[in-house]
Amino acid sequence: MKILKCALAILLAFSAGFAQTEKLGMGSFANENGPIMMAVDAGLAVRQLDHPYIMFVLYMAAKKNQQAITVSRDDVVLVYNGQEFNLPTVKEFRRNYFGQFRDLDFYQHLGKEGIISSWTRVYSFPTKEDFFPLNTLGGSLAIDEGNMYNFVGFNTLLYFKNPGFKRGDTITIKVKDKKDSTLTGEVDVILE
Repeated sequence: MKILKCALAILLAFSAGFAQTEKLGMGSFANENGPIMMAVDAGLAVRQLDHPYIMFVLYMAAKKNQQAITVSRDDVVLVYNGQEFNLPTVKEFRRNYFGQFRDLDFYQHLGKEGIISSWTRVYSFPTKEDFFPLNTLGGSLAIDEGNMYNFVGFNTLLYFKNPGFKRGDTITIKVKDKKDSTLTGEVDVILE
């Protein structure tokens, strides 16, 4: 009986965390709970688990329309097997990875039906700024923070160094406001 209670408690604990994240299909996941709504497109990530850096596309927006939120690139973390991983610096990323053009070209050919079925369809993501912009003559400069207010969200590419992801692994991407650490958001991503 004691084993049954423990198993039930563990099952409830794990299901409570995943219940907040909605699986949208095509490698996309969204979570509207919390002050920062998040959606992640991992469609490319699940196809390139053997690459040294893994790309995700992150969409964020403030849940309360009249609340301004600023997320610093230092406040974006990936949790995998209980360890937190920060974004690499742009300098480190560009020095060690030369597949960004190929990644973006491949990503453009993937379906976006999953991500557009979430809350993102009613928000505007007008900025061209990015945490990891393409390194081209006409490209934008890398920024250190993204801003959200009203129905204007922020989307960016995220690259994390691959710590050994395997198909079926679950990761969590977390963010928090630069000034108020109680304003957070997180989304679970299943690499399947």
